[in-house]
This record gives sequence, structure tokens and C-alpha cells, in this order.
Amino acid sequence: MTNAAMPTFDELMNPLLQALRLLGGSGSIEEIYAKTVELVGLPDDILAQLHDPEKSSQTEVGYRMAWARTYLRKYGLLDNSSRGVWSLTEKAKSLDSVDSSEVVKFVRALDKQETPKKRPPDETTRELSEEERWKDKLSAVLTQRLDPAGFERLVQRILRESGFIHVEVTGRTGDGGIDGKGIARINGFMSFHVLFQCKRYKGSVGSSEIRDFRGAMVGRADKGLFITTGSFTPAAVKEATRDGAPPIDLVDGDELAEKLKELALGIKTELVERISVDESWFESI
Repeated sequence: MTNAAMPTFDELMNPLLQALRLLGGSGSIEEIYAKTVELVGLPDDILAQLHDPEKSSQTEVGYRMAWARTYLRKYGLLDNSSRGVWSLTEKAKSLDSVDSSEVVKFVRALDKQETPKKRPPDETTRELSEEERWKDKLSAVLTQRLDPAGFERLVQRILRESGFIHVEVTGRTGDGGIDGKGIARINGFMSFHVLFQCKRYKGSVGSSEIRDFRGAMVGRADKGLFITTGSFTPAAVKEATRDGAPPIDLVDGDELAEKLKELALGIKTELVERISVDESWFESI
């Protein structure tokens, strides 16, 4: 695989496992993504490619990495919590690498037993998980049905619900992309003046946009906050955390979806009770 080629989902399996090892055995989707693309050395033009520009802001690399995680989980190498944290299993910790073709063969045989319907033999990515489906639907709503002013109001509501005070949407043209400001209160004692930019976007935000935003906020706030429905390139992430420069926190489309879910803003979570019998418990009496 060369740096100029889009990796297949199975080619991402070993780099993904290595990324988790470097992260200490667990990590969020964003952390795993950033570390994996760093290890593989994918260029920005590959990372910017969208999986389905008409329906989602998810990148093709992110989509394929999601399937790599799913296959590795079904193979018994990964666990994921309800909070979106993925971790290596004991089985994975004992392996230096995995035969990706064996993983694919095992999982497809397993899927065939669970859902016996005919699929093309060369199909590498199939129907999305429930989690990915709701995020894609949300992405479509945010990018296609909300206008820029509506998205700014949504961000304003999110910040207020998250504890910010004096949140104002400015959105003045020629203001370096600054869409608003607010004050973040920490435990009722400390406070930080924050300027934010919100970009209703399907692609990847690059480092130049982060630099422009920082230039507009210098001397006017303690921190910056850049929120997008899309994603950030690795160069943008590095620019946001550059030493000696005012810090800028980044929130991509996936994190935005999780925050809306956490705050129950437009997202409803339905819990289905599942009852099972623990036979070993009765045997221990």
C-alpha cells in the first residue's frame, strides 16, 4: 500500500491495533482515527475524500476504519463501551499482529450464520451499524436542512446547555470567521472567555482555516472553539495545539453528534430491557 492509495478496511486493521497499543490499550474513536492515519501516513487529499457526499459528512477513511473496528470486535480483539471508548481485549494483547484475511473470513462466516441472505462475494462494506446510521441521518439534517443561521443557534444552545454563560452569536462578515462568543465557567469559580466558529460542512477543515481563526481571536479571548459537522485534517489538529499559540479546541461531526445525544437535543435514546438467566449463579448456590 502506498501513501497515495486509499487503504481497504482490512488493510487498516493492524495499524488500528497498533494505534490502540500506543494509546495505552484504549481510546476514543477520534483518538484511534488520528493515531491510525498518522501511522499509515495518509496524505490530506486521501483523508478529505467523503464516503457519500450526498448523504453524509463521514470521510471514506473514517467509514472504512469503522468497519475495521467492527470486524476486529466480532473477531474478539476489540471491546467498545456505551461511551464510545474502544479497547483491546486480552486476546489482542497477546498478539503482535493479525491475519486480516482470516479476520474477514471468520466474520463473514459468522454474519452468514446470523443473517443468511445473499451478498456479493467481493463486498467489503455492508449496511451500517445502528450507531452509524443515526449519525449519518443527523449529519444530513445538519448539513441539508439547517441553514447557517440555524446551525449557529444550535451551537449557541449546545454551549448554554454545557454550562457556558453570556453566549452570543455575532456572525459578522469580515470578522475572521468568528461566529460568536461566550464565557465557560469552571466549577463556579474560574471562567474563560471563548470565541467560537461553527462550520456546517461536509469536508475536512484544514490547517489554514485554523490559522485564520486564531489570527482573528488573538488578544480577544482566552480560548477558541471550532465546531464542524465535518472533520479535521491531521495538519489542522496539529495547528490547533501548536506550542506557544492560543489554544483552540476542535469538535468534529462525530463529537458533535455525541454531545447532542448526551444533552438530548434532537436525539432520543430508546432503551430496550433485555432479561437473561445466569445459570452459573444458580450453580454456585
